[in-house]
Amino acid sequence: MSETALDPGPVRDLLAPSPRVTEPAAPPARARHAAPVYIPPAAIRRSRLALFGGVAALVYLFDLVTKIAIVAFLTEDDPVPIGGTGVSLRLIRNPGAAFGVGVDLTVLFTVITGCVVAAVLTSSRRLGSTPWALTLGLLLGGALGNLTDRIARSPGFLSGHVVDFVEIPGWPIFNVADFSICVAGGLMVALACRNVPLDGRRCRRY
Repeated sequence: MSETALDPGPVRDLLAPSPRVTEPAAPPARARHAAPVYIPPAAIRRSRLALFGGVAALVYLFDLVTKIAIVAFLTEDDPVPIGGTGVSLRLIRNPGAAFGVGVDLTVLFTVITGCVVAAVLTSSRRLGSTPWALTLGLLLGGALGNLTDRIARSPGFLSGHVVDFVEIPGWPIFNVADFSICVAGGLMVALACRNVPLDGRRCRRY
């Protein structure tokens, strides 16, 4: 009886490892570059800068004129009531920040105010938003108003006392510049919450 030789071919093919499938090489990653800073068109920038500068000038001049008038016609701590409103005009000289905060840090607040002015002027180069132009104008005018007092009024350079004169019951005495700065602060918070960009571009809402 002859032995039948088995063909090992099918078994060898079954046990042989399957050929490795090579995946195509991934394309090289595209180099990432920082997005260019958007600058509004020249016509838009000019109109926004005009609004920004006009608001700042009006606030500054109004603050300056009211302080000159108050110092000329009122004596310190001698209030003049404005009939029927509960508001009085009381002249005080404030060595601190807005609303009488930090009376022992006059020079520090002067430096901080100067930095605020520089930051606002730097930001205005990208100004393309009407609400931001109004807000930064209020902030700049108020900051310049109080900075002028720090520089020009007694007792000396960078340590001058700010003239405050608006007295409301239950509220610290303040001036036009203080009020303008506070309004600007509130507007900045509102614009940031609504995601309104400084340069005026429209933001996609998710």
